[in-house]
Amino acid sequence: MNAPARPSQPSTLWRRFYCSSLLFIWLVCIFAIALPSTLAQAQNSVVLVGSGSSVPAPLYNRLAQEYAKRGTNAQMRYLPIGTSEGIKQISHGSGDFGAGEVRLTADERAEASLIELPAVLIAIVPIYNLPEVRELKLSGEVLAAIFLGDVKTWNAPQIAKLNAEATLPNLPIEVFNRPGGKGSNYVFTDFLSKTNSKFRERIGVTPSPQWPVGMPAERSSDMADKVKSTPGSIGYVELQYAVKGNVAQAAVLNPSGRFVKASAQSITAACQAVEAPHWSNFSASLTNAPNPESFPITSFTWIYLRTKSNESARSAATADFLDWMYSDGQQFAGEEGYSQLPAPLLAAVRKKVNTLR
Repeated sequence: MNAPARPSQPSTLWRRFYCSSLLFIWLVCIFAIALPSTLAQAQNSVVLVGSGSSVPAPLYNRLAQEYAKRGTNAQMRYLPIGTSEGIKQISHGSGDFGAGEVRLTADERAEASLIELPAVLIAIVPIYNLPEVRELKLSGEVLAAIFLGDVKTWNAPQIAKLNAEATLPNLPIEVFNRPGGKGSNYVFTDFLSKTNSKFRERIGVTPSPQWPVGMPAERSSDMADKVKSTPGSIGYVELQYAVKGNVAQAAVLNPSGRFVKASAQSITAACQAVEAPHWSNFSASLTNAPNPESFPITSFTWIYLRTKSNESARSAATADFLDWMYSDGQQFAGEEGYSQLPAPLLAAVRKKVNTLR
């Protein structure tokens, strides 16, 4: 199943240059830090480098720490530069893997010999700052209207209808969104496009939406911080950023007519609804999954890999890292606030990894 085509990035040349330069500097720094004191050690040492979305950055940073404790000569480092930039870097042969929430296009798979595999399950949650409203309910229809600029105040009829038990303030909605190239944009617009026809026609499914309203938050952590410090604001972020940042998240209406908050159980329910019973589809979209218990803005975060390499040492180190990541490393996903892949799906992914050797 192929994802919708992604439009060309609206980023300016200087931003692209900045991201590419940042990765180059990062690689140079990693090499300098990892350089062993003797030539014999250097010949046996490998520092794997990944880059991409900030959504799974805490996970990969934790995996890097734990992987280094194994006492082998291989280590891993991760640079959060955005999903689209991460795909570009791995497509151009920079680094050892990319990471993000966007499914690869057929051209990217064919031209750069790339493959994507599910890493963990994530949820993109609407977060808000209304201290007097402890529980907020929102639908995809209303969320889309807010991010299109059609619903401008918190006591608008569309929001009040969903929250009859709440006293909503007559307060302007301060919208925060993400700039182009972000995986969280892709997941969020995928959900909004499924639930609001106007949004689908005007914005569509893309990592680089042309937002008509709102102020940008560069990284996931920035989004959580901006919403937390701005009364009357709304944004969207991966679940673990909301939890760790102690930012209120809204319950979202799913296709079964239930308002559900993101949790390990509701995220897994969405995956089960789409992937079971075969567990080998690696579906491109888990949003709006048909399960009464499912959180409707659920997704995989993917790891992007080259299927061909001329560097046997790096290929072997990458294979070792993947073996560990999809076995012992899975426990750290839960500890960092992400949802682990269900056991049948994990077995299918491990089988796929073995074909890449």
